[in-house]
Amino acid sequence: MPTLDRQDNVFVLDLGDGENRFHPDWLAAVNSALDEVEKAEGARALVTAATGKFYSNGLDLEWLLAHPDQHQDYVASVHGLLARMLSLPLVTAAALQGHTFAAGAMFSLAHDVRVMRADRGFWCLPEADINIPFTPGMSALIQGRLSPRTAHEAMVTARRYGGHDALAAGIVDHAVAEDSVRSTAVELAAAQVGKAGDTLGTIKSRMYAPALAALRAKDHPLG
Repeated sequence: MPTLDRQDNVFVLDLGDGENRFHPDWLAAVNSALDEVEKAEGARALVTAATGKFYSNGLDLEWLLAHPDQHQDYVASVHGLLARMLSLPLVTAAALQGHTFAAGAMFSLAHDVRVMRADRGFWCLPEADINIPFTPGMSALIQGRLSPRTAHEAMVTARRYGGHDALAAGIVDHAVAEDSVRSTAVELAAAQVGKAGDTLGTIKSRMYAPALAALRAKDHPLG
């Protein structure tokens, strides 16, 4: 399960050491950690990271199949986390040390900065291959954070981007050696701790108003 640590003014949220899929308990743990980060006072920033082969493999499809009656509520809760991260009133950095797929890739896009391992691991939106259409909220998030050309390629072709390719496509901001992924993200976040506060939250909320509105729509989250 996710664990929260603090290095000076940078909170580090480790998402776990498995596939870090969005099980309801995992979502609750991440939101609880974000509660603690938001309630903290003063200069601060947030890094999300993981341990092992995966950063996150996205939706917990096994749980979804076992709970079909909760499909809409589950997707709404995922949308809520994506919207929360996108509008968090402090600088956020995702340290992508391993595979970052589907909703996990979308979660990474909701951060301000992404640092990816250069030599191994993929960033991918596989929905076209697994026959799961993007929800309107997910589409709005992806298109709000990527260039039109990259968003089209990533969404339509389900391309798997390695670190250097992800950097060239503008998906991530840095591609570094494995042992530098987390430390680079912490360093980048630490340089921005003074920006935490309501002003930054307002800037993000206005900048990404269309995506946030789509993610927060309650009536038809699936489209």
